[in-house]
Amino acid sequence: MSKNTFFTGQPIFSQLLNLIPKRIIFQAAAQHKADYYTKKFDTYSHLVTMLFVAYKGCTSLREVEMGMSVCYNKLGHLGLSYIPARSTLSDANMRRDSEVFATIHRKLYNHLRVFLPDSRTSKLDKKLYIIDSTTVTLFQEIMTTVGRPPLNGKRKGGYKVHTLIKADEDVPRFIKISSAAKHDSPFLKDIQLPKGSILTFDKGYVDYKQYNRLSKDEIWFVTCMKSNMQWTLINQRAINEYQMKKGVVSDAEVILGHSHNNKAVKVPSRLICYRDPKTDKEFEFLTNNTTLKPFTIAQIYQKRWQVEVLFKRIKQNYPLKYFLGDNENAIRIQTWCALIADLILKVIKASIKRKWSFSGIISIVRQHLLEYINLTQFLEQPELILRRYRQQSSSDPPDLFTSIKPNRGLEIQF
Repeated sequence: MSKNTFFTGQPIFSQLLNLIPKRIIFQAAAQHKADYYTKKFDTYSHLVTMLFVAYKGCTSLREVEMGMSVCYNKLGHLGLSYIPARSTLSDANMRRDSEVFATIHRKLYNHLRVFLPDSRTSKLDKKLYIIDSTTVTLFQEIMTTVGRPPLNGKRKGGYKVHTLIKADEDVPRFIKISSAAKHDSPFLKDIQLPKGSILTFDKGYVDYKQYNRLSKDEIWFVTCMKSNMQWTLINQRAINEYQMKKGVVSDAEVILGHSHNNKAVKVPSRLICYRDPKTDKEFEFLTNNTTLKPFTIAQIYQKRWQVEVLFKRIKQNYPLKYFLGDNENAIRIQTWCALIADLILKVIKASIKRKWSFSGIISIVRQHLLEYINLTQFLEQPELILRRYRQQSSSDPPDLFTSIKPNRGLEIQF
């Protein structure tokens, strides 16, 4: 079999890298001066190596070096001229500022976000935003965590990934990484959304000043009532029979804040009591929106679990348990590169008409990362591709490597 005759395309990994415009990487590197005093292992090579780590699930520096050595003859497709040594990758993870990868993720999201929204989503999802955080445990006390030290005295570290997502995109829109000891509520100060947006979050984000700021900016929030909140009843709103059948118990206008302290921050809100018909559990929701139906408020808060599914997807599919460095900067770099890898695959998933689970796509990518197969064409019609392969002789394999135009105008050029 002649490589020049039949292997006319590029590996799957190269097809994924083609979705990242190099100007984004070069601009981010120049902005953060990330390539100063760098001879060979520049920001682009560093990013490609860390994406290889994310897609292959590498858990050690030796595994990265050996894995890339096996496919040395294919590195030219990736824009790499050599394989980084373990010491080179370790030093880069320690010295190169992790903010350059944060900038790459932000710029890449702005570049690819047009391909992310699903046209089948409801009008409510198109203006719904969700915030939450997830904690990643570390084996060493690199970043401080909460709780008492264990009896054996070996306290582990941890960090939080504070995330804002748009309900119809299902990828992080805004991210902030901090130590696990940091509280969630300060993250609200960094949230800037267009007027008319709906923001939902759990009871960990209690900040009355930010609640008033959201109301002033005409951003509607939906959250769950915390047990120690102080409130004063202003008016009991009437609920119809349909809302009662759905599980709505009461709907009231309240004022949050201590009534006996004139200096305390007051927040005009709406308190909705809801009983789940399936579990018979009661929930109390707070919102600053006065027009939406009570049951709609309950549905909005239920959609908050979408961000939990995102956290589960990232933790299960990317190596965020074993890090290629015992310092905070290396941990941040590996986290940002995992998020970049996830964003690229979500764009691939959104660009094809055929329904695929995310785990199915990433398993194909992981097992055949450096195979010469057109990824989008195979995902669109896998049965047809396999049928062609069986019909033709092994000396005349099917032409699987021509470029195609996936759904919604996404074009992967070779």
